[in-house]
Amino acid sequence: MGRGDGGGEKWVGRSGDGVGRTVAAGHRTQDRNRRPFVPHDAAEARAQVAEALRAAATGNGSPPSTTAVGDALLVTSELVTNALRHGGGLTGFGVDLDPGAVTITVADASGELPHLTDAHGRERATGLAEGGFGWPLIKLLAQEIRLSLPPEGGKTIEVRLPLH
Repeated sequence: MGRGDGGGEKWVGRSGDGVGRTVAAGHRTQDRNRRPFVPHDAAEARAQVAEALRAAATGNGSPPSTTAVGDALLVTSELVTNALRHGGGLTGFGVDLDPGAVTITVADASGELPHLTDAHGRERATGLAEGGFGWPLIKLLAQEIRLSLPPEGGKTIEVRLPLH
């Protein structure tokens, strides 16, 4: 399930583009011969992130803090769940590591950017009474968030989180 030939390296990519990335702590290469990995649910995505973070812990750098691991898994759950619930389905997934941060990338089929609304569709500053707290939580934990609307449709959200 997405394991590269390089031991602990992790392969990820965007569904349908025929291009993947092999990812290990601070290392990326292109791999055009493998199908991209798109998790079926949040649990499968969390397992991918956990495996990448374990690989980082065994690499040359210092291991991610317990808090950083928990934050990365929480953000992964929120991003994937939102893509499945509100984004028309998950179309891409990735996890990239560098010495000080992890970047989690989620793509979905919807071109609508994240926002907070109440039951009447009005913008709100806080979450809904039932749900709606994921995006504010992601914004709170992230070092950086990048949103893009690719020409082929859908959206891609990249969230960079500190490892220490």
